[in-house]
Amino acid sequence: MKVAFIARSTLFSSWGGDTTQIQKTAEHLRLLGIHIDIHLSSDKIDYDQYDLFHFFNIIRPADILRHTKYINKPFVVSTIFLDYGEFEQQARGGFIGLLNKVLPQDTIEYCKVIARRLLNGERIQSWQYLWRGHARSILKIVKDAAILLPNSHSEYQRFLKRYKIKEAPYAVVPNGVDPSLFKENITTKKNKNAVLCVARIEGRKNQLNLIKALNNTKYTLYIIGNPSPNNQKYYDQCKLAAADNIVFKGYVSLDELLEIYQSAEIHVLPSWFETTGLSSIEAALAGCNIVITAKGDTQEYFEDHAFYCEPDDIESIKKAIDHASEAPPPTLLIKKINEQYTWAAAADATLKAYKQVL
Repeated sequence: MKVAFIARSTLFSSWGGDTTQIQKTAEHLRLLGIHIDIHLSSDKIDYDQYDLFHFFNIIRPADILRHTKYINKPFVVSTIFLDYGEFEQQARGGFIGLLNKVLPQDTIEYCKVIARRLLNGERIQSWQYLWRGHARSILKIVKDAAILLPNSHSEYQRFLKRYKIKEAPYAVVPNGVDPSLFKENITTKKNKNAVLCVARIEGRKNQLNLIKALNNTKYTLYIIGNPSPNNQKYYDQCKLAAADNIVFKGYVSLDELLEIYQSAEIHVLPSWFETTGLSSIEAALAGCNIVITAKGDTQEYFEDHAFYCEPDDIESIKKAIDHASEAPPPTLLIKKINEQYTWAAAADATLKAYKQVL
């Protein structure tokens, strides 16, 4: 079986959770004997050589429509359905924030595509997208796709509700982690007051409120990651707001990241929205207690094995971190991750869906 993965053009220039998901799923499918090629949406592709096409990020429908009009074989879509609505309406400032209060979210997403073209020269991958619009483009993709592959049942239900779809074929493919890599090191002493936040620095990830919650406390907060494109001003705000107990480490190597996970006691993602919180799964497997937003699909993954906070409430963030610092290691969560949320399990579920389609 020969499969083409097709993802956003910025997959490697602007690293995100989908980058890890795509690379690791491909790696483990190859171990199962499947030939996988990873293409960017901007690539010219020889479609005839593939048996199946696998697209990622349904919130970027122009990237998908560019290719589906040439494909006469089945395709599947990993939806990775992020919802920026609440963040854009409540936390985004300026003119964009105002627009989000008065315009539908799909209209905003359409305007963003046009703006990226006009301001940054970013190519619009499908002119079909321009006349269909954002929502109708997504509905077209759902209609033509053989199956949707959300990361959770919760994501699937959110997606159906948003676009008023009665039902669509789907199979859950969980996000995962490499248990041979991200694991506890019993010889490494945990720093009880070390708190991590591993994520791209951007408004949706909400590092600024996390910084405000922990400024001048007993905790040392380590911010791991670089600012995402167009979020330099937000990064500057974070730096300006940070007290002496806040440490910005930027991008770190995988080996250093593992050591950081293993030496800290708490990992926090107080985001306005998360489908999974991939770094939280990695940190949990390395023995960190998890503080995470309840907005999105996180509760399906972490159930009652994590401490939940409200992204717009600094006291809520601080209180959840205090509770996590007093809790024992996340033994049951580690067990659940090892059983359900590995890249091997994700590859198995993906291959099962491929076979169902073909």
